[in-house]
Amino acid sequence: MTSISKTETEKKLNTEYKITWCPGCPNFRILESTKIALTNLMKQGYKQENFAMACGIGCHGKIFDYLNISGLYGLHGRTIPNAIGLKLGNPNLNVIAFAGDGDTYSEGMEHFVSAGKHNANIALFVHDNQSFSLTTGQPTPTSEKGFKNKIDFSGTKQTNPINPLALALSSGITFIARANARDVQGTAKIMEQAIKHKGFAFVEIIQDCIVFNVPINNRDKNMYYLDKIPPTKEEAMKLMQEYDYNIPTENKKIALGIFWQEFRPTLEDQFPQLQNIINKKTIGWKGLNR
Repeated sequence: MTSISKTETEKKLNTEYKITWCPGCPNFRILESTKIALTNLMKQGYKQENFAMACGIGCHGKIFDYLNISGLYGLHGRTIPNAIGLKLGNPNLNVIAFAGDGDTYSEGMEHFVSAGKHNANIALFVHDNQSFSLTTGQPTPTSEKGFKNKIDFSGTKQTNPINPLALALSSGITFIARANARDVQGTAKIMEQAIKHKGFAFVEIIQDCIVFNVPINNRDKNMYYLDKIPPTKEEAMKLMQEYDYNIPTENKKIALGIFWQEFRPTLEDQFPQLQNIINKKTIGWKGLNR
């Protein structure tokens, strides 16, 4: 197999669209992590034309314009079913999905919960800045208690934000991980493992919002990496619940890494029609450069 240099591959993954994220936004780093992950996979034999993405509505969704792979830019909250649709249309595609915390845990909550049951072989990356930042800072289900915003000037009164990782484990999702957008290489490594996982993979990427949710920022000092995947769901859940998505105190820890991984039949495994397409090794689209 001919190796592909990082420089050559990353150049192929670039587009000519002007990046319009806020200067300094961690989305720049998530984009870079994605390119590194795809570069590493392409060195292992994955092909650029076999990658496809689905994106939702939100700041994260602009990545659709900046990453040179095929895909579908869908409605708000519909990222997961769009990704599953791409996979059903051609199960030989390596489908990755980008969504936001509002996109996934608010409008898209029902799709997120049912994704574990279906276990389609796709990877979901959620950019979680704990606010609807594209629409200038309304609260999402993961916004911290007391979050002051345009809807509630005195601060969000909800008891506590949801814990997406705990919800994912309860829903039967087969790969669950958390990454820090500020750690480009660490996030790229987790993304690569998620894409290689056979089944539905969910990675929550914690990111700061430098404009609309400043109080929740600067959590790096609280973060640490798991040294191994927990062997039981009980241990995984305990680690997931260390962090409650409120502003952490000095001693409050935030674990990063893979919390859970298991293997069971995927959605595609259960349909002979899809297996027939897989066996024919139908490839994706060529002639990209959107």
